Amino acid sequence: MESDGFVDSGDTPVAGAEAKVITIANQKGGVGKTTTAVSLAAALAQLPRRVLLIDLDPQGNASSGVGIRAHDAALTVYDILLDDVPMEDVVEPTALRNLFLVPSNIDLAGAEIELVSAFNREQKLRHAVASVREDFDLIIVDCPPSLGLLTVNALTAADGVLVPIQCEYYALEGLGALHQNAELIRSNLNPNLDLTGYVLTMYDGRTRLSDQVVHEVIEYFGDRVFHTRIPRSVRLAEAPSYGQPITVFDPGSRGSVAYHRLARELVDRLDRAEHVTRAGGDPS
Repeated sequence: MESDGFVDSGDTPVAGAEAKVITIANQKGGVGKTTTAVSLAAALAQLPRRVLLIDLDPQGNASSGVGIRAHDAALTVYDILLDDVPMEDVVEPTALRNLFLVPSNIDLAGAEIELVSAFNREQKLRHAVASVREDFDLIIVDCPPSLGLLTVNALTAADGVLVPIQCEYYALEGLGALHQNAELIRSNLNPNLDLTGYVLTMYDGRTRLSDQVVHEVIEYFGDRVFHTRIPRSVRLAEAPSYGQPITVFDPGSRGSVAYHRLARELVDRLDRAEHVTRAGGDPS
């Protein structure tokens, strides 16, 4: 039974094509990365699209953000990466229709070290995702705030990378290293990796600083920047403590409206890129 959009997971027709894998990455902490992963995945599920959210952060915040306590999960993404457990055995339904989760927990903290000696260590997630791509329309991967092997796995598995940038001082700090890593992965591991775009988060239209950051980011990255701005919001900050995405916790809030807008913008952007690719052009 439905209740404010938070319902038992159900089935909707899959579009037919394989899911696009979008990795949410920024090695800086506190930029709204997990909030964006959870909220965007939920908004996409409500479009509706059939969405898989992969929690690749040992903190497990994306898992708890959709109401799944990682320590209750029988299997996690750790088992996929280190024990080659099939991803379909780890996928769990969430309370939101069309949204599914591959959970994480603190066990994943040791994976960076354990993966060092693993065969084909950078490709672990990519091979695992391949078995479920036809079951979903979109796969969203939440990365840890680092550029280690977990993030490398996420970028190697991805079709595109979406970068949250907070509207504060030093907003562009560290993005050069992220771009360099992405280019190395594109050259050596994943030639199909695309830069999906940049999302400005923690925007406060009342401050000159936010507008200055917006201007600077647009001047630097141009049309790679999404039009949607994610506002600084107390309700966005409160939602994870209730184990609900903002689109469920407070559907009418500014944060919820913004993430619904971002979801539609992302789908439009992916559709345009797919059309250009099929026509033989350059999606970039």
